[in-house]
Amino acid sequence: MLKKELSINETYQPATIEEKLYSLWEEKGFFKPALDSKKQPYCIVIPPPNVTGTLHMGHALNATLQDILIRWKRMLGYDALWIPGTDHAGIATQNVVERQLLSEGVDRYTIGRDAFLERVWQWKENCGGRIIDQLKRIGASCDWSRLRFTMDEGLSKAVREVFLRLFDEGLIYRDLRLINWCPRCHTALSDLEVEHEELEGKLYYIKYPFKDDPSQFITVATTRPETMLGDTAVAVNPEDKRYKNLVGNTIILPLINREIPIIADSAVDMEFGTGAVKVTPAHDFNDAEMAQRHNLSYVCVIDEEGKMTDEAGQYKALDRYEARKKIIDDLTEAGLLDKVEKHKHSVGHCYRCKTVIEPFQTVQWYVKIKPLAEQALMVVEEGRIRFIPDGWVNNYYAWMRDIKDWCISRQLWWGHRIPVWYCAKCKTADGREHGDLIEIRFYKPFIVNGKEIWSGTYNELRKLGITKHEIEQRAKMLRIPKEIKPFAGRDEVKHCPECGSEELIQDPDVLDTWFSSALWPFSTLGWPDEAEDLKRFYPTNVLVTGFDIIFFWVARMIMMGLKFMKEVPFRDVYIHALIRDSKGQKMSKSKGNVIDPIVMIEKYGADAFRFTLAAFAAQGRDIKFSEERVEGYRHFINKIWNAMKFIMSFQHLRTEESITVDDMKSFKDKWILSRLSETIDETNKALEAYRFNDAANTVYQFLWHEFCDWYIELSKVVLYSESDEAKDTINCLFYVFETVLKLLHPFMPFVTEEIWFNILGKTESIMISSYPGSDSIKKDEESLKKMRYIMDAVTGIRSIRGELNIAPSITLDVYIKSLSSEAEGILHEGNQFILKLARAKNLTIGKDIVRQKGSAISVKKDFEIYIPVKGLIDIEQEKKRLLKELQKMDQEISFLNKKLMNEDFIKNAPQDVVNKDKEKYEELLIKSDKIKENVSVLEELIN
Repeated sequence: MLKKELSINETYQPATIEEKLYSLWEEKGFFKPALDSKKQPYCIVIPPPNVTGTLHMGHALNATLQDILIRWKRMLGYDALWIPGTDHAGIATQNVVERQLLSEGVDRYTIGRDAFLERVWQWKENCGGRIIDQLKRIGASCDWSRLRFTMDEGLSKAVREVFLRLFDEGLIYRDLRLINWCPRCHTALSDLEVEHEELEGKLYYIKYPFKDDPSQFITVATTRPETMLGDTAVAVNPEDKRYKNLVGNTIILPLINREIPIIADSAVDMEFGTGAVKVTPAHDFNDAEMAQRHNLSYVCVIDEEGKMTDEAGQYKALDRYEARKKIIDDLTEAGLLDKVEKHKHSVGHCYRCKTVIEPFQTVQWYVKIKPLAEQALMVVEEGRIRFIPDGWVNNYYAWMRDIKDWCISRQLWWGHRIPVWYCAKCKTADGREHGDLIEIRFYKPFIVNGKEIWSGTYNELRKLGITKHEIEQRAKMLRIPKEIKPFAGRDEVKHCPECGSEELIQDPDVLDTWFSSALWPFSTLGWPDEAEDLKRFYPTNVLVTGFDIIFFWVARMIMMGLKFMKEVPFRDVYIHALIRDSKGQKMSKSKGNVIDPIVMIEKYGADAFRFTLAAFAAQGRDIKFSEERVEGYRHFINKIWNAMKFIMSFQHLRTEESITVDDMKSFKDKWILSRLSETIDETNKALEAYRFNDAANTVYQFLWHEFCDWYIELSKVVLYSESDEAKDTINCLFYVFETVLKLLHPFMPFVTEEIWFNILGKTESIMISSYPGSDSIKKDEESLKKMRYIMDAVTGIRSIRGELNIAPSITLDVYIKSLSSEAEGILHEGNQFILKLARAKNLTIGKDIVRQKGSAISVKKDFEIYIPVKGLIDIEQEKKRLLKELQKMDQEISFLNKKLMNEDFIKNAPQDVVNKDKEKYEELLIKSDKIKENVSVLEELIN
């Protein structure tokens, strides 16, 4: 058969191809939905990465899996839309710009709120698109014309609308409560934004004297002695016999000399410390709950800067840790420090700057969440939303059933400013103007007559000549009595709705970043307007995300979607794995094991990197990532490229674009088409079930092993022998290769498009070709059976060659004893393939064949293979090699046997380690038996 030489690059070069192809896709508008009413809509919203972010492994995995889904559905004929966007990332972005200002010798307080926000927007325009460019590098086929940002005009409108509706319904309210506070970022944090870390600290045992007899003490243990200055009680458990008679007594708070009671509360852990604990309601969440039960007062001794307040007496203005040291020194000097012990305990840190958080009592805005959570629980229980893997649903239930009101205010400048105003002129019930009651605290003081003004009531500050705008620019926190009612607006409010005054004070806080993100599935589609996208694509189909934001984001999107759209925001929630390093360790900069996706793409190409992520994305199992795996899939691309070059050399002889199993005469052609049918079916089913690894590995196994290693080699037998089957074989080669390229495209978009469009010369992009359906090719069971026999025969011969170290250049005499008439017929039919693929010079098949002395044997289900090895190898040398290998193997078997017989190992070792050792033990036993068989064969020849 005449091959044709073609001018195709020797190897695939991703660096010169990927950018070119991506630009082509964008230019042609392939990422945009057709908005064709005849097509079924399919929509995914991207979990918006932070505008400050750069592509990390989690982003890469998340984007790859979404792109696989969207490309697959697009090819299946859906009107597919993948909406991209970024999140404004309140704290993170503000920190970035603040660092820039500090490098210039100024801070945000110096330039003021308006100028600072201008700088942030400028930074966003200059630097905020980096992660978008990196998503394009990985091949993300988002509709970039619909790119959204959580603070763009449309989404800001949605945020104000949601706030106002919840506010009007009484579901948003403000309250004075204890909140997690970051002294570095100067903002409240939700429980979810606090990262707890186990640290080695100290437990301080402090003696509290009794009022009636100062020579007697009750001793309490604490990890935070600086907060003792705010104690308003000491608590014991009512069941604790040691302290039953002391409940109700009055004791003296050391260093402050405040009289406080001993109370009984069942929340006290009798096993902790001495069983007696200090109660500091203003600085501990458990103590605050205890204070409500016992009507205790709150004494705040640590402020928002992490410094001691006036209530701390002589320790006023000290940093909290400086105060701790001085308090310990003073207690020691007073003889009130009993002892100090080492103590491991969990310490909360700000999730952004890692500063130790401080429980702090402030007025914040909250969402009354239980009414929203009830329906969000119900839709998951009813199956209207499902979690994949389903184990995550229990985490969702646990949190939702014990949900607490959501603190939505943050003391930042960057973010959606809370659309709430207060009137300074309206009067309270006692006739005072609101401006006499609203206390404002500043980030930076005003200097008036040489005096620093850090705070004051609104009217006091105005009388000092400070303008409304200046107050607004420096406002850090408002302290507003509950009787002063706020009013909210969709747009900026300029006049009081009650009295018409323009003396309005806007709340300086911004909304939690997750507030705008909670609206993402419908705000990105145009809500609150009656947008066409909203009508067509809501609810979306699937959310692909990580487990760590089920509570931050997933639950809140469900609640907000149900509240404002009266429908779930998505049908499926696919929780993807965590990517670890090759040793299974979590990636971190401190460990130095972080892998940069862009480095992987530049080194191996986006396709190899994407395929690695997909191939190891098994449900419920973390991904152990290593560069070697990416390199391995780069070899896979080379395999595809080489297959393409071979096939293309026969392009001029192709006669049919489409074929069927019935068109084929040879069982080898029917077999590959049948296996293609099964592969299509398995791949589609795996993708439907979000089993990305199964889908990827199914295509990989078929393309590399069955198509390249078997079918192409089988086809060479026909093509190089001028057989009558050549025409069918060429048509089949092209048809199967083109079909499997389409199967592979969602995983490897670039190499498949390059071959499809630029080499095969198709008139349309592979992106918009039809994905193979499970019923598109008929199966032929008879051909599948025949190929199993041929493959068994070839692999059996190859195994003997490998086990006995017979050189590939040596051709073999092969005898096959058939154990059934069917086997004999099939082996005769495929004898030309067995001869070529097994490198045999003679092949004898029959029922009456007798094994010659010194023949190696391979036993299959319906036949036995005999190969005489005399004269093919150095028998004595080969026997020595096998015996040496057997000795080494026996030592390993003995070692593993002792290990697996050790009950302590079985009991204490990780289960995966035990399973691996068991598997290895079984493999070694099989190999050992095989070596012994081969040694016996060689001994026959020697004797």
